[in-house]
Amino acid sequence: MKIFALALFSMVLAVAQNRPVDSGLVNNAVTNLPAHKISPNDLIGISVYDAPELTRTVRVSVEGAIVLPMLKRGIQAAGLLPRELEASIAETLKSEEILVRPIVTVTMIEYNSRRVSVVGAVVNAQTFQVIGETRLLDALAKAGGASQDAGPQLLLRRQGGTTQTIDLTKLLSGDSEGMNVLLDGGEEIRVPMARKIFVVGNVTKPQAITVRQPADATVLRLLAQVEGTTPYFSDTAWIYRDDPVTKARKQIAVPLKAILQRKADDMQLLAEDIFYIPDNSRKRHSADIGKVLLGTGQSAATALIYIGGR
Repeated sequence: MKIFALALFSMVLAVAQNRPVDSGLVNNAVTNLPAHKISPNDLIGISVYDAPELTRTVRVSVEGAIVLPMLKRGIQAAGLLPRELEASIAETLKSEEILVRPIVTVTMIEYNSRRVSVVGAVVNAQTFQVIGETRLLDALAKAGGASQDAGPQLLLRRQGGTTQTIDLTKLLSGDSEGMNVLLDGGEEIRVPMARKIFVVGNVTKPQAITVRQPADATVLRLLAQVEGTTPYFSDTAWIYRDDPVTKARKQIAVPLKAILQRKADDMQLLAEDIFYIPDNSRKRHSADIGKVLLGTGQSAATALIYIGGR
């Protein structure tokens, strides 16, 4: 109600001064938050009754001050509420004998401190102004939601440097009690990309597979995603894994044939692993010989049929 009254008051002042209302100031009056303090780089609208030369929009300086024409000194704005800045401007105008009884209205047009950034694995990364009540899901919606490469978690960094890790899967599924937090402004929402496992070698469709849940990263589940092995796969596959400390690469043997025959337990892989299924040269060589022999047998049979026919 107070916000509406401030906007209406600005219009009345402009009519009284026989001058057009600053449409930007009125349209943005909804950004006023009477209990939110002004910060450096905020954009404010100042309306002084019967003083059009003082009615203007002003950007708060990095030092937190504003400067108005005819005033000998700047006025400190950062750290004040809009109503407190109104009183400070009015007092300065009186003390410097510019106006006897100034009537000042301060309207917040843009809160620099209430910007929220949404970056990372989202459809449309962006920065926007918080207006009214804005929650975490609202911010994600403004960015078009998480992309297909999004990981299972997001990072919410607030002013002051505190970072909160939130389960993105639960947040989006609705199982998010207490996770859809209220944003005050000044937050950065970062959605990291999901890490991958690289499946290469004798498989139908070699590819990098996104790992969202650790339970999905097993030998059998990965083989299902690459549509199985080719006919000449080796009985033993290999996992290549970099040590997180030494960065040295180690090899882990995988009893692939035994796993497929349910004679060994399924094995777990980790993000950034390389799952390599070698070629079984002996099996391929035997198959090639079989084809040759089969071809030779067919040729001999064809010749006998031809001779017999004669």
